[in-house]
Amino acid sequence: MQLQWLVVFYVYLIESCDGDHRYVGFTGDLGARMARHNSGGSAHTAKFRPWRLVTCLGFSRRDRAQAFERYLKSGSGHAFANKRLW
Repeated sequence: MQLQWLVVFYVYLIESCDGDHRYVGFTGDLGARMARHNSGGSAHTAKFRPWRLVTCLGFSRRDRAQAFERYLKSGSGHAFANKRLW
């Protein structure tokens, strides 16, 4: 059996270090994305930095990761995340 190079897409949940703000996102490079959030390079999160990673989930398929991110941003997804991921 030959192993294929695994590309991972991440859905991540971050929280501002003051604990007052939360954000759910999607990326293919988690380290670079966290650096961007914490350097002020993301308009949605710049004013609430610094951020800490709370939960990170890896997917082998981009479409599944994006679908899960959309779910977490929905009403029932918020409830699921509040109970299981934050």
